Amino acid sequence: MNVETVERQGVEYVLVPRVQYDQLLEDAEMLRDIREFREAKDAGEETYPSEVINRLILNEESPIRVYRDYRGLTQQQLADKCGIQRAYLAEIETGRKTGSIKTLKTIAAALDVDLNLIS
Repeated sequence: MNVETVERQGVEYVLVPRVQYDQLLEDAEMLRDIREFREAKDAGEETYPSEVINRLILNEESPIRVYRDYRGLTQQQLADKCGIQRAYLAEIETGRKTGSIKTLKTIAAALDVDLNLIS
């Protein structure tokens, strides 16, 4: 690493080329991500594959649909588990209907996810 030190008003500073500084920031962010992942895993929290996260964040897909697919359920299977009509579930998934809090809680429980992940 190319470094240079300077002292100003009694404080020592380290100068590095911009490209190395940017790499240090990127590496620090990666280490934070790894630490957070390990903490979540150690706490017993469920982690999700990048495909699930990409569908939720990048593609902005319906969280209910994404988690339903991740759990390997059809709309009919999830609707049956929740005691609702498949058509109603489809309307919630597509955003045509919002669903009552009771229904959303039931769906979240059937998908084994926190309510805040689907609402």
